[in-house]
Amino acid sequence: MSTRLPDPQNPLHTQTSHVKRGPGRASYDRDHLTRIIDDSLLCTVAQSIDGQPFATPTCHWREGDYLYWHGHAKARNLATGQPVCINIMQMDGLVLARSAFHHSVNYRSATLFGTAEAVTDPDEKARQLHIFLDKISPGRWDTLRPMTDNELKATGLSRILISEASCKVRAEGVNDEAADEDWPVWAGVMPLEKRWGEPVQEKQQAGLSVPRLPLNAK
Repeated sequence: MSTRLPDPQNPLHTQTSHVKRGPGRASYDRDHLTRIIDDSLLCTVAQSIDGQPFATPTCHWREGDYLYWHGHAKARNLATGQPVCINIMQMDGLVLARSAFHHSVNYRSATLFGTAEAVTDPDEKARQLHIFLDKISPGRWDTLRPMTDNELKATGLSRILISEASCKVRAEGVNDEAADEDWPVWAGVMPLEKRWGEPVQEKQQAGLSVPRLPLNAK
């Protein structure tokens, strides 16, 4: 079990979640953390099974103090009862320096630790999947063919309590050596812009409205 650091202002801050490399870019603020979680669609669930590490990308969502993810009911990444490390990362730009050593990226990331807990109540599973679909496309759940009992049984759902986590952010320019500032090569930041492309509709459909897209999630 992780030992809490003596900082009542940062309840997410433990020995495990403590950022050792680049601590000046770290944050243990809950509002900062939840913004990164809510503004992202994909996370990576890491776990160790019989000494073998596994990392699985999947979609996630949040309600209150819990982070959720889903998979096939027999999927390994549901990790019921196992400790997991979950990472969420948004890349915001390339940082091109005057030396190879000082190249970097601008990013926002969140890393969470906890023990995966299964959600098994059918009504609660359906409610959470509704929340998930509304994150992907607000209002879409109510327009879909109702989920069958077999589909619900085939879908597994896990969650962790958001109680141990850290954020790390880089949002700055080039950190070149002073001696390199006159080196004749372009240096600066290439921002990464993200947008949804033009929808590609199924050919057999006609006259149907285009789904709404999430406002923030990438």
